[in-house]
Amino acid sequence: MIRKLKYADIDFQKYKSAIENSVQNNFYASKLILDHLCESWEILISGDYKFVMPIPLKKKFGVQFALMPLFCQQLGIFGKERNPIIEQEFFKYFIQNYKVYYYAFNYQNTFEENLKFKKNYFIQNIEYLDLKKNYFKGRKSAVKSSQHLTFKELALSESLVFIQTHFKGLDKKKDMDKFFTYLNFLQAKNLLKIYGAFKEEHLICLATVIKSGKKISLLGLINDDMYRKDNGASFIIDRILTDHISVYSFDYMGSTIRGIEVFFKSFGSELQEYAVIENSRKDLLKSLLRKG
Repeated sequence: MIRKLKYADIDFQKYKSAIENSVQNNFYASKLILDHLCESWEILISGDYKFVMPIPLKKKFGVQFALMPLFCQQLGIFGKERNPIIEQEFFKYFIQNYKVYYYAFNYQNTFEENLKFKKNYFIQNIEYLDLKKNYFKGRKSAVKSSQHLTFKELALSESLVFIQTHFKGLDKKKDMDKFFTYLNFLQAKNLLKIYGAFKEEHLICLATVIKSGKKISLLGLINDDMYRKDNGASFIIDRILTDHISVYSFDYMGSTIRGIEVFFKSFGSELQEYAVIENSRKDLLKSLLRKG
């Protein structure tokens, strides 16, 4: 039986244990991250926290919707084992009891419905030399041609101007403000790492990553377009993999842009597709009018 628990009623010790001991474990589902990113959130549970499903909530048009916050890629159902029957029960309860604007399950959840999928690319921890054998030929060439660059770990304070000048992908000022707030939050929690590629004294490319547990996740890869021919992005990703992939897995955090997707894939990463429920504003308004 699936039950809903409001935030105030959640046993966070049991919730933490359920997430950390689940086969689907990811940091997006942690209380720390959800508290920061979500306007509000609650959970669905089965049994005594045997399976849990966090639900981010946000008010839009004066109505509360299930809506994934910015910078949160995958949530879904978490448990000590994969169980398609239980996952289907969660799915049915979810769509029957929530107005869903956008929700992303995790790549290990499966359902009977023909849902839309999004793509993520991931590298499990592996010896670097074994991974490099799987690099695309063009990526090997780009990495080789970028060895004139210098790799350096940077503080957030050293990186802000470069990020403000060159960051692309967030058009709204309020979303950019959220990004910088998130970076400061991650830094305060010792989860943020920033790496730069330098051509002589010029910073030409920068990567912001989240380092949590045994996983590194790419939050942003930012280029100075004047230096694209120097392959700074290839250089940075290769250096991060060189230094860390034998111990840490690497999560590219996905992309809907074909060129970026191919870039991620070219480092020998594996595709992970995750199901999403996505409704347009128009569809939601129609649904509300019908119910009204």
